[in-house]
Amino acid sequence: MLGAARRHVACALSGGVDSAVAALLLRRRGYQVTGVFMKNWDIVDEQGICSADKDCEDAYRVCQILDIPFHQVFYVKEYWNEVFSYLLNEYELGRTPNPDIICNKYIKFNYFLDYAVNNLGADAIATGHYARTSLEDNEVFQQKYIRRPEGLFRNRFEVRNAVKLLQGADHFKDQTFFLSQISQEALRRTIFPLGELTKDFVKKIAAEHHLHHVLQRKESMGICFIGERNFEKFLLEYLEPRPGNFVSIEDNKVIGTHKGTLYRPSCTLQRSLADKQGTLDRRGTSRRADSGKNDGVSFPLPTPDGTRALHLNSKSGWDCMGDNGQANQGSYPRPVCCFLQG
Repeated sequence: MLGAARRHVACALSGGVDSAVAALLLRRRGYQVTGVFMKNWDIVDEQGICSADKDCEDAYRVCQILDIPFHQVFYVKEYWNEVFSYLLNEYELGRTPNPDIICNKYIKFNYFLDYAVNNLGADAIATGHYARTSLEDNEVFQQKYIRRPEGLFRNRFEVRNAVKLLQGADHFKDQTFFLSQISQEALRRTIFPLGELTKDFVKKIAAEHHLHHVLQRKESMGICFIGERNFEKFLLEYLEPRPGNFVSIEDNKVIGTHKGTLYRPSCTLQRSLADKQGTLDRRGTSRRADSGKNDGVSFPLPTPDGTRALHLNSKSGWDCMGDNGQANQGSYPRPVCCFLQG
């Protein structure tokens, strides 16, 4: 590609396989690539191990293998003020936050973009997200970076020649939902090298280019930059528990207890309800646990969340399908309408 070597791309590296291969692909396209690791959390986990240090080491090794410069930036204060404080506030209000969306909006595609352009002199940034935009690489490099004041009313609604955020080729790994709130200015200056690839092919590329240390890492499923941990214990370090009761809206009776609105209902409540209320038969009809007879009331089976669903088993109950597609054993009780008191 003529003149491609003059194009400078700052690639965010997390220490994982996706961002490593993203940097590799940019290098193969002939761009000048700089790897940047963001450290946004500096407290050790419950075992006293700071996972960010290991992530940083793995990211540095990627840069050594690819023979590209390595930089580390710190946004601990910014992450606390704009992401983590939001997370705590939402849980206190009884809502379920999505810190990854906010992290992408304010940290990766705001502070990191500003650092890449103004401190490193980069023409564009890149990440290992499975997503695409409506711009080709050469169109990204033609964009001018203008950081507009967020307070202007006009800027929030007037969008000219909008860049589209498009679904990645790997629909199972698609991450456009987590990128849905990043600004047009950020989209115009971002390249997603993995947008046309599947996860399996990304792993194959990593293996062929001696990136074995990132292939051996367990895929992260935790909070953005905080990682996986015992979430209940973690929240209790910052929020006061507010225990209370589950109260039936039908007869106003207390049918269980909870630790607070920031926790999901416990299995203890489900088991107690199974004894008090009833279970489902194979047609989705409520059956009294003590009589074995249907009470004739049918109801829909809502999906508990985006990754699990109730599935009719071959016996006489319903299984909860986990993230891996495997059924968790045991029948689930009849859903009960109740509210949290506390």
